Amino acid sequence: MDLTYRPRRLRRTPALRSMVREHSLTAADFIYPLFVHEGADVEPIGAMPGTNRWSLDRLMGEVQRAWGLGIRCVVLFPKVAEGLKTEDGAECFSEHGLIPRAITQLKHELPEMTVMTDVALDPYSCDGHDGIVSAEGVVLNDETIEQLCRQAVVQARAGADLIGPSDMMDGRVGAIREALDDEGFEHVGIISYTAKYSSAYYGPFREALDSAPRVAGGKPIPKDKSTYQMDPANAREAITEAQLDEQEGADILMVKPGLAYLDIIHRLSEESELPIAAYNVSGEYSMVKAAAERGWLDERAVVLETLLSFKRAGADLILTYHACDAAAWLRQG
Repeated sequence: MDLTYRPRRLRRTPALRSMVREHSLTAADFIYPLFVHEGADVEPIGAMPGTNRWSLDRLMGEVQRAWGLGIRCVVLFPKVAEGLKTEDGAECFSEHGLIPRAITQLKHELPEMTVMTDVALDPYSCDGHDGIVSAEGVVLNDETIEQLCRQAVVQARAGADLIGPSDMMDGRVGAIREALDDEGFEHVGIISYTAKYSSAYYGPFREALDSAPRVAGGKPIPKDKSTYQMDPANAREAITEAQLDEQEGADILMVKPGLAYLDIIHRLSEESELPIAAYNVSGEYSMVKAAAERGWLDERAVVLETLLSFKRAGADLILTYHACDAAAWLRQG
């Protein structure tokens, strides 16, 4: 055949393929989510094989392991005791709460590790929503933001490097930025859950934190989070959210979930000069784990291919429960 160009020429050997490779993964791309709880035990999470709830006395061992693998950021999520949950989620801004204590300990023992937090009310709410639910069953926007600002300031005071509002209330990024600045935390960044969709992929995470919406005391409770999280059918709306978050002072924009929303990651990377993060969420993680346990796929190959797809779509950072495994596999080459 008389072919002018043969693309296979550059695929012929591993060395050639590596020379022209457009995207790559490193452990420094990963943000490692960690679940913490009170007590002295490490509790496996049934819906997320290989993932645990860590007690404070065992947390540092896992953080040190991640650091040794080249991971440079962790994000903390609390499993809050049932007796501390209230309608207004006030435990979220207790200076003696689980997350402030975890941050303080982590930054004392490994100050080089970047610590990201989650800012939302659902782990602390007896209603299971990311905001305060009115007596009429409406998730209140402005009243919720007041709580989120107090939560963010407490986390910053404990030593957090990045504040991660995941609630999807309107205007919360600007309010949190102002609250942090007013308290002298201008150096603390905001990694905003910019395009967080009302997704079915969050199921295992909600089991891990017991944070699903629930009926309490006969009050009407919205059965899902679709009045504040984004409609999975919408794409242009993500651009609006990104523009608003940028104007309000976000430092990093996030898309959640990741794998089912690669188009949104790409759109945001084209529209914004800010770093883009993708959240490889619990449902995406658990599907791979379940299939791998049955021998239906090669876990290592599928995980690395999935993580690479986020980078190809335009993500700079990836929150993933696979972080330590992926970092170890990358080290092995």
